[in-house]
Amino acid sequence: MIKRTICIENACFLKFSNEQMVVSYGHIKGMEDKPDKTVPIEDLGILVLEHQQITLTHYLLDKLVSANVAVITCNDTHHPTGLLMPLESNILQSERFRAQIEASEPLKKQLWQQTVKAKISNQAAVIKKWEGKYNLLTSLAASVRSGDEGNNEAVAAAHYWQNLFPPSWNFYRKRDGTAPNNLLNYGYAIVRAGMARAITGAGLLPTHGIFHRNRYNAYCLADDMMEPYRPYVDVVIRTIIHNTSAVATLTQELKVELLKIPTLDVLIDGDKSPLMVAMQRTAVSLARCYAGEQRKLLLPQMP
Repeated sequence: MIKRTICIENACFLKFSNEQMVVSYGHIKGMEDKPDKTVPIEDLGILVLEHQQITLTHYLLDKLVSANVAVITCNDTHHPTGLLMPLESNILQSERFRAQIEASEPLKKQLWQQTVKAKISNQAAVIKKWEGKYNLLTSLAASVRSGDEGNNEAVAAAHYWQNLFPPSWNFYRKRDGTAPNNLLNYGYAIVRAGMARAITGAGLLPTHGIFHRNRYNAYCLADDMMEPYRPYVDVVIRTIIHNTSAVATLTQELKVELLKIPTLDVLIDGDKSPLMVAMQRTAVSLARCYAGEQRKLLLPQMP
């Protein structure tokens, strides 16, 4: 089942009732007559809280976390700043934690090799889609070594960002840089939340990464495993700027497009799946690799 991604953009009161998240406006001046809205908790996958005057009950928050809903909080500029995930979401969690922590360095290097290769291959597909220079990326993907010892990921990134957007944009990828960096940040935050949700659902420890090891990052593994999914965000944003240059402000219309990312079709293991479902398959395959049950990750392949 495809879980829903919902963004709350207005002041409201959120509570839990009868297995539903209730969105109430009764206490908001000028909105007293607006009827309550309800969403089944079991249908939710990602909840984005944007408005600074959203109030919610702890009971609802507990129910959301128990249902493995990724809750994203945003600052006053509507950019994601926080992510809340459950501590327990899989009955085999302890066993899988142990296998993950005890994974050998050769195994982790092989997993990272597969991840980087898939990411660069998907980047090549994006550039090819927009009739850009993709041959170098194809070559880099084919030559990724164990642990990406040659740092092909960084070489590919430099070429990719130079060729993804039209030259007139003079684009430089930087988190706090000019547009469309704002769109990229928002889209990546949605994918990161979905991957963190998938990882915890698979019984893995999101803090313990394969490659990322920032001591202040609680989601290193999510950052690792989302890498091959980043190009799907890039395609959406490249399409947006093909249609309009008005992206300096993250408008509601733009957010609507970005919030559709978890439902995009993804080819994984020969089958089409919504991106959110594909991430779950990737996370489960990772758990099996840690357990020694298989050696190959299931990763998305962009046609």
